[in-house]
Amino acid sequence: MQIPPFDRITVEPGMCGGKPCVRGMRITVRRVLELLATYPDRNELLREYPYLEDEDLNQALRFAAATVDDDVTRLNQVA
Repeated sequence: MQIPPFDRITVEPGMCGGKPCVRGMRITVRRVLELLATYPDRNELLREYPYLEDEDLNQALRFAAATVDDDVTRLNQVA
């Protein structure tokens, strides 16, 4: 299976500290991931942030998955 390119993820040294952003806008991939975690309903998220598109969300998720390695880190657990 070939992974489609990240044509909506941009990195510009002078924008957002060089962090990956969506389509050259000042919204980072990290922020999009936070929004996806906060809004259980994608349609509501897209209504609240009309400049984002569904494919922006998809690519942010794919980009995050592609940049995380498969090593498991032990997390602090609460008893």
